[in-house]
Amino acid sequence: MFANDIFWAAFWAWLCAQVLKLFWDLAVHRRLDFARLIGAGGMPSSHAALVSGLSAAVITRYGWDNPLAAICLVFSLIVMYDAAGVRRAVGKQARILNQLLASIQHGGPKGQEKKQLKELLGHTPVEVLAGAVLGATIAWWLVR
Repeated sequence: MFANDIFWAAFWAWLCAQVLKLFWDLAVHRRLDFARLIGAGGMPSSHAALVSGLSAAVITRYGWDNPLAAICLVFSLIVMYDAAGVRRAVGKQARILNQLLASIQHGGPKGQEKKQLKELLGHTPVEVLAGAVLGATIAWWLVR
């Protein structure tokens, strides 16, 4: 595995996206949140970077007409659709549920633990596109 440059292209694409999330969050929210290094959601999509890095590396190495290219491309499209569609919708629902819980628990007993659902789960289409471009660029650079 250590000599597999296709694996490493995908890995480095993912890692770069995760690190960029930290700096993006710092630029936008003016706070350094190290949880961004492992968290889901945000700019750019590390899921998109990982799968597009994998696809781009396979396509660069073996060409578009290879069956592996088709498998990776379909896999990538499913993951990116899920990140921008299903997981984003779940995040929006979590935000609404958190607001409902806050209004219900507002009059509850003091000191009662109020757990919140994670809201930052999915991505906007721009975040997915940015991750995909990042992943493909890194893969092309490493595997060419």
